[in-house]
Amino acid sequence: MFFGSYSHTLDNKGRLMIPAKMRNEAGGRLYILKGYEGSLSVYREADFQKLTSALDNLPYNQRDSRDVQRITLASVVELEVDAQGRIQLPSKLLSDYKISRSVVVVGVINHFEIWDASAWENYLKQNEKDYEAKAEKLPVQ
Repeated sequence: MFFGSYSHTLDNKGRLMIPAKMRNEAGGRLYILKGYEGSLSVYREADFQKLTSALDNLPYNQRDSRDVQRITLASVVELEVDAQGRIQLPSKLLSDYKISRSVVVVGVINHFEIWDASAWENYLKQNEKDYEAKAEKLPVQ
């Protein structure tokens, strides 16, 4: 399970050192893809297979389903974790998502997200104020 948030700096080659607390959980092969609110989502192989299975179960004859399948799957890049625990982030994804060298890695249960540090701060400012109201509406105890 992935949780916590960690500030990191990408190296000059766009590599991210996976936070030590997440490294063992991550394994050797990861899948990075379009996330939400400007983040990149990174999945382990088993969790990526669950995601693709869920996408496969969407009704392809509905436009929203096709759009989500196409856009999600077109963004996927398979990554290998190197011996130092780093992943090479594709320059196109960094550019498309306006992710600078300063990033925040956020654990989200079955995957982790990579955010540009300033985008993460903006996200928190906009959403933390409504946290309790949103939590009260959810079936979580």
